[in-house]
Amino acid sequence: MRWKHAAGRALLVCCLLFAGSAGARAGEPGDGSDGRGPLTLVTGGDLTGYLRGVLRGWNDRHPHEKVTLVELPDAADEVRAQMVTELRSRSDRFDVLNIDVAWTSEFAAAGWIKPVDGTRFPMQHFLPPVVDTATFRGRLYAVPYVTNAGLLYYRKDVLDRAGARPPRTWAELEQLAKTVAPEYGLDGYAGQFLPYEGLTANVTEAVQSAGGTVLAGEGSRVTVDSPAARRGLSFLLDGVREGWIPRRALSFKEEESRQAFQDGRLLFLRNWPYAYALGNAPSSKVAGKFGAVPLPGPDGPGSSVLGGSNLAINAHSRHQRTAADLISYLTSEPVQRRVLTKGALPPVWAGLYTDPALVRRFPYLPTLRRAVLAAKPRLKSPQYDQVSLAVQAVMHEALLHHRSTSATVARLTRELGALVHRG
Repeated sequence: MRWKHAAGRALLVCCLLFAGSAGARAGEPGDGSDGRGPLTLVTGGDLTGYLRGVLRGWNDRHPHEKVTLVELPDAADEVRAQMVTELRSRSDRFDVLNIDVAWTSEFAAAGWIKPVDGTRFPMQHFLPPVVDTATFRGRLYAVPYVTNAGLLYYRKDVLDRAGARPPRTWAELEQLAKTVAPEYGLDGYAGQFLPYEGLTANVTEAVQSAGGTVLAGEGSRVTVDSPAARRGLSFLLDGVREGWIPRRALSFKEEESRQAFQDGRLLFLRNWPYAYALGNAPSSKVAGKFGAVPLPGPDGPGSSVLGGSNLAINAHSRHQRTAADLISYLTSEPVQRRVLTKGALPPVWAGLYTDPALVRRFPYLPTLRRAVLAAKPRLKSPQYDQVSLAVQAVMHEALLHHRSTSATVARLTRELGALVHRG
């Protein structure tokens, strides 16, 4: 038995020596014991490649806390699916997540991302509406990174010849789409009406432009059965039924709708700001022939949904202090300027929208600023994914088969109600 006691004492000594050695190393750069260390930033596809240059600036100054970029596929649904798979397993593979603004509530409710201290970030410099996209139940769970708002693109050359001005109301849009567009061999108006996330955005914009809502109480109540919401839904349903929204638009996502406008087949297009630069490319048939204004509404300018993305910290990240520092860097003014100039993405810093040099280079900035200030967050719900799928399915079927507004509202109320009660 004596050798067992000796072995035990030896093992204890070794353990103590190892613990002491580890303790001596604690706090060294990158060990994670103090919430610091290398990071992984996960995002959807970086189409312009600007983000690697931005992160190179961080890595050069933080050799012990370098950031590795993980780019997921371009499709938002696939990006969400891969992020959720990691988060559900409580994985710490991703430290900072670049998430669609519509996912913030869902990720926060699930406990996948941690609340953040807003005083650490330049929130006072951001366009006010974008901050709301990062909150859930009164707490800040992410930091706005880029924003977006839908714009109405119009054929300036055609309207000039017709002696008409860009529409400010739905009635003006409808009248021009019905009368001027056919005279010039054009379809009237299109948005993104394929059953995917873009359709949810278009439906939500129509409803809120009329003063209605689809959900309220951060997803706890279904409110789509109201006169205002019905008016918004009728704008889209009547447009397809009457033909000034072409039936082919029911298969449009962003790129299909942009291409139709860029090829000279549409008088009016609802799309995001990225379409402006592409529409003025040398290969575009409408280069120099179009303009952009805020979306119209029933009685004047309407309201877009806020697009863009927020930066959030994985609740299971081992390097949360460094993660917060990275988010502070990415939302600083110099990086936000590069978001626009190199990434062609709308920044969240308000001052950049009135910078004379930037306005000369990006003439749509003042219009986009007005659109963002009038915009509202997408549907807030802990079950956002399921809510969005329900809106897409019901609305696409209604548009495709010319369902009445009353029948559409009844089905939306029923299906969304089932989700709310299940939650």
